Amino acid sequence: MTDADGHPIGITHRRGDPDFPLGRFHIVASVCLVRGDGRVLMTRRAAIKDYPLSWEFPAGSALAGETSAEGAVRELHEEAGVPLQVAQLVLVGRVVEATALFDLYAAHVPGDPPVVLDPEEVCESEWVPFAEALRRGDAGEMADPWAPRLAQLGDRLAELVDTGDSRRHLG
Repeated sequence: MTDADGHPIGITHRRGDPDFPLGRFHIVASVCLVRGDGRVLMTRRAAIKDYPLSWEFPAGSALAGETSAEGAVRELHEEAGVPLQVAQLVLVGRVVEATALFDLYAAHVPGDPPVVLDPEEVCESEWVPFAEALRRGDAGEMADPWAPRLAQLGDRLAELVDTGDSRRHLG
């Protein structure tokens, strides 16, 4: 857990457990992955998850001792099988939620990386134009927390997706 500034406070609390301490937060991180042709990776949450069958950018909670960026890279690899280095991430911004500090990153990867889904986490993936990702958000097809996230961070994310400013390929 962290304080409101994202500094670890030395205690843990399972997300979703009752009696979450007021003024304490989990770090939740996500990656908007952009491939060579400019399309972005969206994943669809498994039917057994919260917000079942909703679309999102790969995301999840950072583990104890993990930075936000490390958590984002791990979650992308676990959910979609796409390897990434922390150095490839560009922070889009942070949204303060009731019990989470949500960090959104953008990263560009060359070509068309293979996607291998974890069926316990996601049931489908699709590379879509960024405008389609925004359309899904506006249409309520993304998990509920994404509406305020995109309202706050969408313009900056669009800049990074469209201009390629998040390009930090290794190799």
